[in-house]
Amino acid sequence: MPYRDVVSATAAIGALIRRGRHRDAFVFFSRVLADGIAPNEFTFGTILRSATARRDLRAGAQLHACAAKLGLCSNVFVGSALVDHYAKMGAMREAQGALDGTREPNVVSYTALIAGLLKNGMSEDAVRVFRCMTERNVVSWNAMICGCSQAGLTEEAVTLFLAMCREGVRPNQNTFPCVFTSVANAGALGLGRSVHASAIKFLGKLDVFVGNSLVSFYARCGSLDDSVLAFKKMKQKNVVTWNALICGYAQNGRGQEALNAYNAMRATGLKPDNVTLLGLLFGCNHAGLVEEGYALFTAAQMEQPNILKPEHYACVVDLLSRAKRFEDAQRFLEELPFEPGIGFWKALIGGCQIHWNKELAESVAKRIHTLDPKDTSSYILLSNVYSAAGSWQSASMIRREIKEKGLKRITGCSWIEVQDKVHVFFNGDCRHPKSDEIYMMLELCLDAWENEDSVV
Repeated sequence: MPYRDVVSATAAIGALIRRGRHRDAFVFFSRVLADGIAPNEFTFGTILRSATARRDLRAGAQLHACAAKLGLCSNVFVGSALVDHYAKMGAMREAQGALDGTREPNVVSYTALIAGLLKNGMSEDAVRVFRCMTERNVVSWNAMICGCSQAGLTEEAVTLFLAMCREGVRPNQNTFPCVFTSVANAGALGLGRSVHASAIKFLGKLDVFVGNSLVSFYARCGSLDDSVLAFKKMKQKNVVTWNALICGYAQNGRGQEALNAYNAMRATGLKPDNVTLLGLLFGCNHAGLVEEGYALFTAAQMEQPNILKPEHYACVVDLLSRAKRFEDAQRFLEELPFEPGIGFWKALIGGCQIHWNKELAESVAKRIHTLDPKDTSSYILLSNVYSAAGSWQSASMIRREIKEKGLKRITGCSWIEVQDKVHVFFNGDCRHPKSDEIYMMLELCLDAWENEDSVV
């Protein structure tokens, strides 16, 4: 590939990278160096993208050394590219070093570092860097909001969104999907409606990505009517849109509606993906539509085997177990094209709990304990099977064994939204400021319920 100077050489490297020819781009970069042409900041910014695409940390370090030799590391363009490369590779110490070595780093430099810190679970460091920024734009705000949302820091993500609006930074189409995910995780329907109003205020017309997140948000908060309405208002729909609707029906126990939506989706010419099938199996599972769910799985095996994942097979085991078809479930497990993990056996025990199958539950529990002796949930499931079957002594022995082995249970959690504020409660929780009043009201309700039973 001919070139005359650093500008044409940089353009040639960029052309190779755009075609995905990253190895050739590095070979060409080496030839440029051998020919005595000194790369500039744009050359390094371009070739570093190739090192990132190849997930080659060693190549990135070599480019860093080359830039340092030429005195370009302090250049904000090169420095930002280095921060971005190291951050995407998970090398956060090197990313911080590249930022520190940059003269007058800009919002791009800081945003790249923040995104990397959040991706690697270093949320406190990300907040510290964010607060140090003298300039923040919508991209940096989005990086913080979406990073917190993806890390499960729901409250922090929502708080950041509100602070962003207060500071006069206008949210864009990339902001709202992350915010809707966070409010959905919190189950904050009222707050989500306010965010919906903000989206209309700031964006006017909602694109397909915001629309998809809106459909999913309302469904996850149990407001299916609003979810369907948001779906119908969308002029442009893709597979993700239909998946949000199908999964929404499934999560709310509306299996037949999920199947109807699937048929409507197929009528548009769209093909289902692995998420579609998972939502359908989940919906059929909880609606007792055994034959329909198994037929969908069989059809996928014949027509789209590439979309099948272990979780689909686990759903089928759960489907058959809940329908008391234990022999079919065991045969299905034996014929799996891979070794089943603990989740598959837990699905089988779940069915045993529903139908009081103590013998099979004991056998499966032993298999789970062999795979993972510290798995507490299998002990709990087996105890529940005994309790459901009235074998109180066996259930008590299992719970005693849990205590003796020092196994810890995952505490149950629920939440409710009252006047736009979400209240979270754990099993046996007394930390709520109004816990005395709550327990008093609970006792009154239980007393009233017992009195009604005695009258009947």
